Amino acid sequence: MKPKERKLVNAKQKEFYDTKQKNAATRLWSYFRNGALNRIKKDIGIERDIYELHKSWFGDLSKKKVLDLGCYAGNSLSFYLAQNSQEYLGIDLSPKGINNLSRRLEKIPGARAEVMDFLSEDFKEKDFDLIYAYGVLHHFKDVDELIAKLQEKLGDTGEIISHDPLQTSLPIKFIRSIYRPFQSDKAWEWPFSKKTYYKFEEAFEIKERRAVLGKAKWSIITGFLPMAEEKRLKKAKAGHQEDWEKSADSDDHMFSCMHLSMQLVKKSAK
Repeated sequence: MKPKERKLVNAKQKEFYDTKQKNAATRLWSYFRNGALNRIKKDIGIERDIYELHKSWFGDLSKKKVLDLGCYAGNSLSFYLAQNSQEYLGIDLSPKGINNLSRRLEKIPGARAEVMDFLSEDFKEKDFDLIYAYGVLHHFKDVDELIAKLQEKLGDTGEIISHDPLQTSLPIKFIRSIYRPFQSDKAWEWPFSKKTYYKFEEAFEIKERRAVLGKAKWSIITGFLPMAEEKRLKKAKAGHQEDWEKSADSDDHMFSCMHLSMQLVKKSAK
């Protein structure tokens, strides 16, 4: 993406997240994603499993320099990172989000937040031991440019921990194809395709991965069926467990899921 085009997209993205103004199609998708999907994720333990997984991937943070990429006002693990790392920097395009985060970081030594475009030449810092990108990497249209910048910013033994949506499940890909022409935030929403995933696999060592909402996503439908709640939850939890275990090794099962977490290691660290 050319600098002028990126600047325009960044401005629209900042406005979108600061004002939360969405058209009807985007509100409908948000209701599905933040309503039905989030309820499922809480009910069957997906949110908890992702949270605990990411914490385990962080390891000992006491000597690590951490970049919290696209953090807005702080995600679910931002303060854990800030409180436990040697040095923490959160960056986001939104002054509103960063101002809120900065106030909350005031009493944490070595922690700060800045309004910054990760791809900008103005962003000089590098040699990060950990880049945390929760729901962020899919906002970059040019995957090759993103990967090059991630490699540039990581230290020699640096790692990336990410969590992003996939568009590789045929039902979800179909739904997204109908929704996308009307999507308010389509200029910076690029859920991972198989091609995107394989670019990351080529550029980094994928130390571990886990995907969610493969079989478990169908519990949305079972919720409308005449089925006892206990039985429905038991079936959904079994589906999540299968997704969790099989996605670690099976590409086919991973690509049937809706969201993917990855622990990426810079190849020079091997």
